[in-house]
Amino acid sequence: MCLLVAVAMLSPSRSAVAHAILLDSSPAINSVVSGPTVPIKLRFNVRIDATRSRLTLVKPDATTQSLTTTKDAPADTLASQAQSLNPGEYRIRWQVLASDGHITRGEIPFQVKQS
Repeated sequence: MCLLVAVAMLSPSRSAVAHAILLDSSPAINSVVSGPTVPIKLRFNVRIDATRSRLTLVKPDATTQSLTTTKDAPADTLASQAQSLNPGEYRIRWQVLASDGHITRGEIPFQVKQS
């Protein structure tokens, strides 16, 4: 994932510049956070269409849960909140529609520790 982001950032193509590239996230990639409630915030390099973008939580048992995004987030950000998380390994699966009309996607692995 990090290599893909680095290659996209270094690409001289103007069309790649407008693709949504994840700049930072909370929780951060491979971080350990306290639960049971985990705020989620993903910031991209361009404006995204939040109504056509998705956040999914992948739980330790591989089941998934769609996360509702907040409506008042900045135009380059997806935000949500995961609740009632038990200790374990989780992933946030994201898919965003960028202002250039292209869809990008990725995953953010993180761990919830016991409070």
